[in-house]
Amino acid sequence: MRVPFEKLKAEFKRILLNLDFTTEKAEKCATIFAENSRDGVYTHGLSRFPVFVQFVKGGWVKPDAEPVKEGGLGAIEQWDGNYGPGMLNAGICMNRAMELANENGIGCVAIKNTNHWMRGGTYGWQAAEAGYIGICFTNTIANLPPWGGLDPRLGNNPLVIAVPRKNGHVVLDMAISQYAVGKLKQYEASGEQLPLPGGYDNEGHLSTDAAAILKSERVLPIGFWKGSGLSLVLDLLATVLSGGNSTARISKEKTEAGISQVFICIKPKDDNHTAALIEEIIAYTKTSTPEHEGGSISYPGENTLKTRAKNLSEGVWVDEKIWNTVLGL
Repeated sequence: MRVPFEKLKAEFKRILLNLDFTTEKAEKCATIFAENSRDGVYTHGLSRFPVFVQFVKGGWVKPDAEPVKEGGLGAIEQWDGNYGPGMLNAGICMNRAMELANENGIGCVAIKNTNHWMRGGTYGWQAAEAGYIGICFTNTIANLPPWGGLDPRLGNNPLVIAVPRKNGHVVLDMAISQYAVGKLKQYEASGEQLPLPGGYDNEGHLSTDAAAILKSERVLPIGFWKGSGLSLVLDLLATVLSGGNSTARISKEKTEAGISQVFICIKPKDDNHTAALIEEIIAYTKTSTPEHEGGSISYPGENTLKTRAKNLSEGVWVDEKIWNTVLGL
């Protein structure tokens, strides 16, 4: 079923106000959750909202907490999120990274003791819409085995890279697994098979069965050993730059809270030459012959804009069962 965007946001805001969020914070959080579903990232919009509510009720997310700067050197700053709402902390950090980029050409803000930022792409879009190149990443609880291992020891650490563009920003928002865990749960709930193998079953065979992959906890990293290595170094960077918790420490608590994140902004030249270079790269990429007749080549973020337009026009798609759960909160 489909629900108007404003109705979706209003329900989120109503619930957050009842959880002691200020009006301003409730509005910001509700907007992010609604925009995630609006843009087609349902796993971190409506579907994630009941989990967020439980984290607030459980005390892992503190509605009244504010992030504070603890130190810095030049264009790099360290912040403490004080276990506040992850999406609010992330927005503040990206804004601060932009301010540092204005002063230095580049800015980096690393934050510890924060929480799940929901859709990482939110902060890539935030930077790109303000005219900045944005790079951000986070560590997570261990939910990905290292290459050659059976037990989860790495975080499925999302990486976001955004480049501003007048004809539609380029925003790469990727998990380190072939399919994000939220996407696997979505396929499990629907009973559908994955289009491509997303992990291993308990017998060690590559599988398209989301339920079997979640049961084995052997999610497939992108690029096999390459994705495994990328996850490791992102955890290293997030932990070292922020001085916060590593995936190892987060995983000891069995609850994904108090994570570490990094936000980097670069101020590109705003001139015709820069714009022409971006268009050249995208145009050349799109000259590749489509694999299937009638197919097309898309740049990262292009389909997001199409989904956004459709959901704003026709109403945001929602899982009826989850929507009814939210209405009852």
